[in-house]
Amino acid sequence: MSQIEKVSLFALRISMGWLMFYAGITKVLDPSWSAAGYLVNAKTFAGFYQWLTQPGILPAINFVNEWGLTLLGISLLLGIGVRLSSVLGALLMLLYYIPILDFPYPNPHSYIVDEHIIYIFVLLFFAAVKAGRAYGLEEWCSNLPICSKFPKLRNWLG
Repeated sequence: MSQIEKVSLFALRISMGWLMFYAGITKVLDPSWSAAGYLVNAKTFAGFYQWLTQPGILPAINFVNEWGLTLLGISLLLGIGVRLSSVLGALLMLLYYIPILDFPYPNPHSYIVDEHIIYIFVLLFFAAVKAGRAYGLEEWCSNLPICSKFPKLRNWLG
């Protein structure tokens, strides 16, 4: 990877990391925040998403939402565990995309593709190119003895 590619990848990873971290930490810090409003207004699979608002399920959904975004952001910012967090983050973005989709319009100014689809592909790109190795902690982490003993761990970390 050339220096300009590495810097560009780093800048994209940091930008996406900050976006996800901020989206998550603001939810964590706001005790009144809930995913219920988003879920109740689902246009696609409305029954399933409204089922998720049940009192026994909603706290888990809120927790995954808040901490999933926050930890994804931290992973991207630090450049560690990027492959795993990016794949899980892409899944999370898909779960955000589906309820707002009134096929073929996710919102009044989009046709099939909106920001969630862009996020999905950027996160999958990060996983594919091992983005955490571009000025991130994955390079250091992949050289630890534990990663030598468990090569599959090294593959998912870096």
